[in-house]
Amino acid sequence: MVGLFSYIVNSTLHKRLNNSVMDNSFLKMSDGSKVLLEQYVPKVVNTNPEVEVYIGCDSQNHGKTTVYVSTVLFRYKNNGAHVIYLKEKVERIYDMWARLWAELERSVKLALFLQNTCGINIKQIDMDYNQDPDYPSSKLYKAASGYAESMGFDARAKPELLMATWAANVLCH
Repeated sequence: MVGLFSYIVNSTLHKRLNNSVMDNSFLKMSDGSKVLLEQYVPKVVNTNPEVEVYIGCDSQNHGKTTVYVSTVLFRYKNNGAHVIYLKEKVERIYDMWARLWAELERSVKLALFLQNTCGINIKQIDMDYNQDPDYPSSKLYKAASGYAESMGFDARAKPELLMATWAANVLCH
């Protein structure tokens, strides 16, 4: 765990997160078209008052890079969902704990941005962690859910249904 915290403290993660969210490099999962985050999300929510907004992130190591995909999922009651996403490539993160924690940080940062800048109510943050102690990610579950909840968000993990993280996983591969 020492590696995780030194990574967070010594990295430029927060700067990258700010730049990524603010540069509006989000794409629609359906057709790959670019959307302006600050305009698109409020428009969808205002046009569909019953829509629920979910945030998720997943990552995969590919060669010398780690690929993160952050998602905003719009869930229409009884009528499906659609997704916008941001794909980032960073220098490979070898430490599993640091990579997983950075997924959560990206999700929280995105949720805070949408909440504070766009006035969007976030239904939940989907975390790609497992509550089952047989899985390594379970070691981060309590700290991660505590962190997300301390920031004012409902956080869920496997084995629950995690639509936003499922979409991020599909887009990571």
